[in-house]
Amino acid sequence: MDYAEEQNNEVQALEYIYSGEGELEVISVEPFYKFAIPIKSEEYEPESNNGLSCRLEFTYTPKYPEEPLIISVEDKENFDDEDEEQLKAYLAEQMEENLGIVMVFTLVSAAQEWLNVQWDKIKLNREENAAKKLKEEEEAEQKRFEGTRVSVETFLSWKEKFDEEMGYKKLKEIAEKEGKKLTGRELFMTDKTLAQSDLKFLEDGDPVKVDESLFQNLGDLDLDDEDDPDFDPNNLSDDSA
Repeated sequence: MDYAEEQNNEVQALEYIYSGEGELEVISVEPFYKFAIPIKSEEYEPESNNGLSCRLEFTYTPKYPEEPLIISVEDKENFDDEDEEQLKAYLAEQMEENLGIVMVFTLVSAAQEWLNVQWDKIKLNREENAAKKLKEEEEAEQKRFEGTRVSVETFLSWKEKFDEEMGYKKLKEIAEKEGKKLTGRELFMTDKTLAQSDLKFLEDGDPVKVDESLFQNLGDLDLDDEDDPDFDPNNLSDDSA
């Protein structure tokens, strides 16, 4: 086989196929032809994050096409770190399958198809990452409105702190010392059995959530059962009906 003639004939054919401006660039002729052909994926848009593009540089070897030629990948756009090596490995496989015949046009077509497939993978990965990020943001936002899940221990700790802040413990101590009768509201706020009933509910059921804002306006309620001085719950009878 006349390798030089085979190579010259292929270059002439490539110049005819890629006759558009900038589609084929002959870099050198001696000692062997070296030329470049740009390729891109179908969705490639210059100066954007859409699509892949690069320039393939081919250099003939002394016995091409019966031995592989040299290929380098230049001017890469939107390639991931591994893309260049993966593309070169793919083209190496294509060269092994086509030894004995001129193959540059076949290699260029295969490389362009590889870019399309790889770009589809990149788009899918971007969409999955965007969906994952959106889900995480939605879950974080939802947790802001869920309140704090409490157990028996955390409820006791919170209630003790709340009582101290509101001053009901001190109020009860003073009332007991002076023998003063607590109002209905004061009794409600200091009655331990009420806390125990809450704890019983916590132990029997699932963890619940406490919204502390519900307790902030208790001072505005009028729960005083001393408003009626004649009221005596012990004197209730059927006649009162």
